Amino acid sequence: MAQAAARHILVDTEAECNKLKQLIENGADFAALAKEHSSCPSGRQGGALGTFGPGQMVREFDEVVFSAPIGEVQGPVKTQFGYHLVEVTLRND
Repeated sequence: MAQAAARHILVDTEAECNKLKQLIENGADFAALAKEHSSCPSGRQGGALGTFGPGQMVREFDEVVFSAPIGEVQGPVKTQFGYHLVEVTLRND
């Protein structure tokens, strides 16, 4: 069964999500931004969500994690929780 590990930053607005993505693209540290801005408890661990399989996360999140290139920040990804920046850190298909 496929498994993936990812980290994310969860914020309330698409505008904030886009602003953080721009900061990352300009060299800001993903984990530091997650600690400072993410509303998810995982922010304390730099946004790290650990390892999980398909169906363990909400559909929109799953679709990105199990298709996006590893190490490339994706987003904004809208879910019922808000807007996410997502980086897949590991995946085995």
